[in-house]
Amino acid sequence: MAERAAADHQAVARLRLIRTPQIGPVTYRQLIARFGNAGAALDALPDLARRGGGRALAVAPAALAEREIAAAARLGARHLFIDDELYPPLLAELDDAPPVMTVRGNVALLRCTAVAMVGARNASAAACRFARQLAFELADDGVAVVSGLARGVDTAAHVGAVGQTGAGGGTIGVIAGGIDVIYPPENAALQERIAVEGLLIAEQPPGTEPRARHFPYRNRIIAGLAVGTVVVEAAPRSGSLITARLAGEAGREVMAVPGSPLDPRAQGCNGLIRDGAILIQSAADVIETIRPIDARMVRTPQGVFTGPPPQDANDGERRDVISLLGPVGVAVDELIRQSGLAPAIVQTVLLELELAGRLERHAAGRVSLV
Repeated sequence: MAERAAADHQAVARLRLIRTPQIGPVTYRQLIARFGNAGAALDALPDLARRGGGRALAVAPAALAEREIAAAARLGARHLFIDDELYPPLLAELDDAPPVMTVRGNVALLRCTAVAMVGARNASAAACRFARQLAFELADDGVAVVSGLARGVDTAAHVGAVGQTGAGGGTIGVIAGGIDVIYPPENAALQERIAVEGLLIAEQPPGTEPRARHFPYRNRIIAGLAVGTVVVEAAPRSGSLITARLAGEAGREVMAVPGSPLDPRAQGCNGLIRDGAILIQSAADVIETIRPIDARMVRTPQGVFTGPPPQDANDGERRDVISLLGPVGVAVDELIRQSGLAPAIVQTVLLELELAGRLERHAAGRVSLV
């Protein structure tokens, strides 16, 4: 009983830390690495924000976290924190991996080899049929097919893979809103079926309506969960190509299904193949791509809180780092090089500035002053 109470207390503390404004995925990891646990990090927040020279930090209250945990439980869901044993190790490799996700369904799918499948919302009938069959065959081979429950290719992929549990495969749906929010509305029955027979994942708290800014966050989870991403049909500028780019940046395989050069919806895939993506014509092509020739080549995911923890910075070091920052994003590695300071010192200053509301983090490890 005492162990359960301690675990509940730690879950509330971790969720309070995550839901506090100015604390993103990178900052959360740095705080845990430095202070050891969420409770100690919460105690240190006011002083860290003060050193950053900004406004007082409004820490998320315990009641907010407790309500969120209770809401998830009522929905038959649970929170999965980044240092939990069940948290997918491939996703944890991302610098901006979500510190917590709400999950509902068969969490054993997180231990399957996963392939993401994305494509156009206004996909052709042929593309939807191909995606559905491809997903069915992959799931039947023990693969977890990951997609975003959007119209078109996403829906076809989920329909093909859902319920294919005989070989251990199935489907994982990653949604942009809360775990209890249906989007698009016509996928209500499919989303519920995935939550029962597959696995449903949401980064946003329960009750959150999806906004435009949430979809890129969802896309990084889709790409991060998988060893590779298959694009079935995509226009030259589409969210599917963003997911493919994120997969490539994470060192995962990028695969694409070729299409007619006369169809604008095939231009994105044909462009990916021209730029080096693997051409896919069948499930066998995908399996051959994602399964190593030699078992010794399987990657071993790194620990969640690796690297040296941040160290305290003095006023002079703080001034040196701030003087190198401006409104234009700059790589953290460049700040370390030009300042001549230890990486742990630079990270501490950036942490203080972010908690003070003075720093904004961008893609590819770039930062700027607000």
